[in-house]
Amino acid sequence: MKRGLRMLGSVATGGLLAASLAGCGGGAHDQARPDARATARLQEVLNDRPRLPDGFSPRAERPWRAPFTPRNIDCLTVLEPAAGRAPERALTAQAAVSYRGDELGEQVAVGLARYAGSEAEGHLGDLAEAMAGCRSMRSPGGTRLRARPLPAPLRAVGDEVADEVVGAELRGRLKGYPYAMDVVLVRSGDTLVSLVHSGLAGVDAERTGQLLGAVLRMASA
Repeated sequence: MKRGLRMLGSVATGGLLAASLAGCGGGAHDQARPDARATARLQEVLNDRPRLPDGFSPRAERPWRAPFTPRNIDCLTVLEPAAGRAPERALTAQAAVSYRGDELGEQVAVGLARYAGSEAEGHLGDLAEAMAGCRSMRSPGGTRLRARPLPAPLRAVGDEVADEVVGAELRGRLKGYPYAMDVVLVRSGDTLVSLVHSGLAGVDAERTGQLLGAVLRMASA
């Protein structure tokens, strides 16, 4: 596959990609198990060398927990990797943390997951299908976030270092309060990089792009 980011923004595109990638995995790679050294390496990358943009604390905190549970299973699926619950098939290493930003309620969740063989590609295909099926996130208590495609500048981030990207920006209300969330899932080689940038005052797409670029550089170091 030619290197470079490819945004999968529509239901049709997401579904077609998922279908085309469904046969990429399987076989001996299903028996892959997490490796302690590889896992420790990912933890070190996220905890000891965060190299984040200005305005974010370099102190890694516990993995992010979504402040609500979406009713739609597709929406829940796309949030899981950033919380440290990436797809398990052929997973060889995984680490997840969160960092605080200086805007109101700002937080970024980061998950790294490495896979045997071409399984990262297959998993991103499945996540693309789930993203296409997540048009809005709702939960009881007044939470409703509408999804729309990532803006073009954010899609272009990491063009030289990543292979594929899926994502959406969600805007609306969390339990009645204004809330924003950018969800980005990227494959770089055998690694699935997951990022959720959220905040109460709003989320700046340019800032999300800076975060994504920083995390991709960390993952490839």
